[in-house]
Amino acid sequence: MTKTAFVAIVGCPNVGKSSLLNRMLGQKVAIVTQKPQTTRTRIMGVLTEGETQLVFTDTPGYHRPKTKLGEKMIKAVGDGITGVDACLFVTEPEGDIRETELELLKRLKAEKAPVVLAINKIDTVKQKEAIMGKIVKFTNEFDFEAVVPVSALKNENVNLIIDELKKLTYESVHFFPDDTLTDQPERVLAGEIIREKMLLLLDKEVPHGVAVSIEKMRERSDGSNIMDVEATIYCERESHKGIIIGKKGEMLKKISSRARVDMENFFQCKINLQCWVKVKEGWRNREGLIHNFGLD
Repeated sequence: MTKTAFVAIVGCPNVGKSSLLNRMLGQKVAIVTQKPQTTRTRIMGVLTEGETQLVFTDTPGYHRPKTKLGEKMIKAVGDGITGVDACLFVTEPEGDIRETELELLKRLKAEKAPVVLAINKIDTVKQKEAIMGKIVKFTNEFDFEAVVPVSALKNENVNLIIDELKKLTYESVHFFPDDTLTDQPERVLAGEIIREKMLLLLDKEVPHGVAVSIEKMRERSDGSNIMDVEATIYCERESHKGIIIGKKGEMLKKISSRARVDMENFFQCKINLQCWVKVKEGWRNREGLIHNFGLD
């Protein structure tokens, strides 16, 4: 008898939603950085263990948008929690509940889906009483199915989250083959890997104003096990282009080199990666370009 549940992973920016998804799946399908708003669109991951299949949707961090791209990201959150079987709400272990978290809890109450609360990053807390304080604050606001303190980084209690979510599955056929990991096309995964390296290597606003388009992704037919990948990095200003390329092209080489290593690990073949940088001024506020980059 097979069971299934569709689970939306929600929370504010930079609380570790993508890290938790990667850890539950046992493989990296979502890029991870310390910068907020790393995830821009909904990312699906599938975990099949025996007769049970959990279909996760990793949503962008819930925030108050300042650009049209930000508006699209918030819409992706709303779409992600509509009609799911359960939600995994991720928060950090210290501090008060944010206003945006209260807004998100209000939306979840309207959806009436069961919610599991994950208090992530417990490895960063010295005083464990702070975690209990955060749990009390959240449980006063919402009736959660379960509350699990967890560390995605250290892989602490991740199995307990999976166990709690399995309790929310229902009798159903599996909607995806048991060996499915994600619905992300290879080109999207390759582009996200490149964007991750820019987020990690570049400072301040520059990386948030970039998009990556994979123009070519083709395995050679000569049996060499080499895949040619050509990518165009779009930024918003000419000055940003100079920063991304760097002195004598050193920064672009570093971005490409690190991205190539990750691509080879994921796609299990040699990668010949070529990257170019172009300027598209103000693209984050231009509907047509947001659509062209697949971010709507």
